[in-house]
Amino acid sequence: MWYGIAADLMVGIHVAYVAYVLLGQLVIVAAAPLKWERARNPWFRYTHLLAIAVVAYEAVRGIRCPLTVWEEQLRELAGQPFSGSETFMGRLLHDLLFIQNVPESTFTVGYCAMALLVLQGFVMYPPRWFRANRKAEDV
Repeated sequence: MWYGIAADLMVGIHVAYVAYVLLGQLVIVAAAPLKWERARNPWFRYTHLLAIAVVAYEAVRGIRCPLTVWEEQLRELAGQPFSGSETFMGRLLHDLLFIQNVPESTFTVGYCAMALLVLQGFVMYPPRWFRANRKAEDV
């Protein structure tokens, strides 16, 4: 039972990771013309770029995502098939994340295209650097 819950938690973390990349890019695209300074935070921008770069690297090199591997192992320990879960949310998140009957090369091209899009946004709307000597009225 606990392994099944842990597998559902793992797929939830996986969905959150994907959402961070996709929604983060939407925020950056919206922030550029609206001059939202929060979207230029270097911690956000560098982790966002790193997140998709890792995925693209794994796809090009043929490395399986560790989150997927861990979910498979937890499902096996729970006695569940990889494509299923005993909970509604587990099934929903799993089905949202894993699309059936699509060639792996399609995903690889998509991951690399997304990485290029994030890199392009990084160059065209670069992160701002923290200022060490701020004026008293800025604090």
